[in-house]
Amino acid sequence: MPGQIEDLTALHARHGRYPQADSVEDFRRNLAAVQRRIVEACRRVGRDPAEVRLLPVSKTFDEAHLRLAYAAGCRLLGENKVQEAQRKWQAMTDLQDLQWSVIGHLQTNKAKQVARFASEFQALDSLRVAEALDSRLRIEGRQMDVFVQVNTSGEASKYGLAPVDVAAFVAAMPAFPTLRVRGLMTLALFSADVGRVRPCFVRLHELRDRLLQNVPDGVSLQALSMGMSGDFEIAIEEGATVVRVGQAIFGARAMPDAYYWPTADTRPLREDTLLSITPSR
Repeated sequence: MPGQIEDLTALHARHGRYPQADSVEDFRRNLAAVQRRIVEACRRVGRDPAEVRLLPVSKTFDEAHLRLAYAAGCRLLGENKVQEAQRKWQAMTDLQDLQWSVIGHLQTNKAKQVARFASEFQALDSLRVAEALDSRLRIEGRQMDVFVQVNTSGEASKYGLAPVDVAAFVAAMPAFPTLRVRGLMTLALFSADVGRVRPCFVRLHELRDRLLQNVPDGVSLQALSMGMSGDFEIAIEEGATVVRVGQAIFGARAMPDAYYWPTADTRPLREDTLLSITPSR
């Protein structure tokens, strides 16, 4: 499509390596810059920017920086590791309107913690986890928005359902009434080649459109969570309604994303590792 981003390396070079945000003004500036990129991406494909929700991802950053982000207007923060997220939630309960989205893989033995504090879980790919979450949420008297994670890259090392298994999985969701299914989530292939990254997003969008023909009562698949700091513009061009952006808001992380995105086997390189070999995400 004319006007679309054709090269991720050029995109990284254009935005540079992200400096760490250390003041409310820094966060406001970075948030505004990301919002401009969202608007520009939407404009290229004739979408309304209001259709895209920005989820700031605060993993690895300390409480002080999260409080700065809150002061700059962030009211929902994304975290990968349950223990880290719970610790931050407990330390920041004075901010009563601050909510938490868990976006990393979840083991059943961590469901109890997530059910206590998270308002959203974006990596559901197991009926055992769905059952554990539903059981704990019933005890807590809470409900939770969830996204079904799909492995659209075909990498054996990644978590997420195979596309062919998603329809049956979604059909089982009404058995867990505390889980409000909002849509699908995916992690794109790690590559600076848009020609390899874009198909991951296209597959999720096409899968969602097929599933919409037979959605169970109480299940919504309208949302598509796809795209991070380095590729969210491509994701928006392909229909993303939620983009998970960390470094472009908080700044570059000390630890590589490989540490924070566990997989079924080895951990594929993600955005922070890309920073060490390309200009930036």
